[in-house]
Amino acid sequence: MERNVKNASKIKLLALDVDGVLTDGSLNIGADGELFKAFNARDGLGLSCLLRSGVRVAIITGRKSAIIHRRAEELGITELYEGIKDKRKILADLAAAEGLGQEEIAYMGDDLNDLPALLYAGLACAPADAVPEVISASSFVAANNGGRGAVREAAELILKAQGKWNEIVNAYMKQGQGDSQ
Repeated sequence: MERNVKNASKIKLLALDVDGVLTDGSLNIGADGELFKAFNARDGLGLSCLLRSGVRVAIITGRKSAIIHRRAEELGITELYEGIKDKRKILADLAAAEGLGQEEIAYMGDDLNDLPALLYAGLACAPADAVPEVISASSFVAANNGGRGAVREAAELILKAQGKWNEIVNAYMKQGQGDSQ
């Protein structure tokens, strides 16, 4: 479901929660305490396309996990904020440091702790399985669930609104790009 996505053309930064957005929200913990998470390759390729097109990507999560570092590194995401309780403050700090207006920031979250960041962002996005309060606060609700392609939908929305999507598709048709997934 899409509502009021006109601001997608202005986006210079997409910030994302992890659990329930980049993953399906499952927490698989091994006997030794190691945390396992599954990420969606299409989401990853969408993020790689954003980065290649000049849109910055940040991860803001309440948890700390080595697997998040690894995934961010694979995708070339350098802005990773872990153990964060106030995600809105991180967005505001990023905006101030980079000279971005709120209308140039998109945020995708799925649960109540994401509401302040969603309300701050110029483009508030949610996966299909987000809690009702997040869906109500979002101007773009993906057709897919978290960890199942919702991030890819948001990436495509931004790239299409900025007129960059066809260029990306054409580049793949001609030679492929080898972007991280």
